[in-house]
Amino acid sequence: MTADRVLVLNCGSSSVKWRLYDGDEGVDKGTVERIGEPGGGPADHSVAIREVLEGLDLSGLTAVGHRVVHGGMLFGEPVLIDEAVLAAIRDLVPLAPLHNPANLAGIEVARAALPDVAQVAVFDTAFHTTLPEAAATYAVDRDTAQRYGIRRYGFHGTSHAYVSRRTADLLGRPYDEVNTITLHLGNGASACAVAGGRSVATSMGMSPLEGLVMGTRSGDVDPTVVFHLRREGGLSVDDIDDLLNHRSGLLGLTGANDMREVLARRADGDPAAALAFDVYCRRITGYVGAYYALLGRVDAVTFTAGVGEHAAPVRAAALAGLERLGIAVDPERNAGSGDRVISPDGAEVTVCVVGTDEEREIARSARAVAVA
Repeated sequence: MTADRVLVLNCGSSSVKWRLYDGDEGVDKGTVERIGEPGGGPADHSVAIREVLEGLDLSGLTAVGHRVVHGGMLFGEPVLIDEAVLAAIRDLVPLAPLHNPANLAGIEVARAALPDVAQVAVFDTAFHTTLPEAAATYAVDRDTAQRYGIRRYGFHGTSHAYVSRRTADLLGRPYDEVNTITLHLGNGASACAVAGGRSVATSMGMSPLEGLVMGTRSGDVDPTVVFHLRREGGLSVDDIDDLLNHRSGLLGLTGANDMREVLARRADGDPAAALAFDVYCRRITGYVGAYYALLGRVDAVTFTAGVGEHAAPVRAAALAGLERLGIAVDPERNAGSGDRVISPDGAEVTVCVVGTDEEREIARSARAVAVA
């Protein structure tokens, strides 16, 4: 065991994922789920994190790296946590009401339990602070937007950063010379256009609701849907929020939020599953085409996360019809496993599958800040 150990805490709205690193090697990990749910796990995040810390050998710990979902425009890099940083994260809760409170709970418990260990915040939004203003700006009244922080922030930043760098490694090219479209397809899903290591477009917006179809989130919808449901359906703002975030996406279309189940039902001839699959993949195709146009030159398209890494039919269907752009998938390579190229030899655009590792990215960032 070295004296260069980092604990990563990744607190979701109802879960805690943790991973302990000894140097760059992950030596222990776990997940606590159904936090705060009736008949589920621990009563709240504070209880869950105390239980995690009590069960670990944390000797030789260099830092605790905390995933924080929303850093607004205040944080473009990982930062050492102090009272000012904590206050800023609290101020950003209205922009991430489901996630920043859970992130704060993790920070507060870890600071109390490990007062002599550096605590580092690594922000999901940080990678996207390089977005051009034309990409980040919504066409709404400027004064209103400034008053309420209405703009595109983007999420999954640690994943898009890690995967785009790993893609450059697969291509054997310098990171700052490669243009990549990264597709993080999990229960949450987002696309990102990365130009020479900089995020220049991303599908999630002010919140993680915008963009691709997800497990339970709708992705892009006409804003009039909200007004219509309020006026004609009598739904409250909270009801509509719950509908679009928790009862839409694959779940809303099929009753299942797991792509594996959707694929199985589709194979059995279920028309609802077939439609959901088509809606899901069509949305991805549209974003890939749009980001190709924005980048001008695309060196690689890379799939990652649970669906992106394991659902070969999704990868094939999402890129079908893009051959004139130099994008194609080789069926035999697509059926394989692990980090790999799945495009045919000589393809103009390399299509890759790369396993994301957000916890490793957070650990490296936390270590760098702690020893600086």
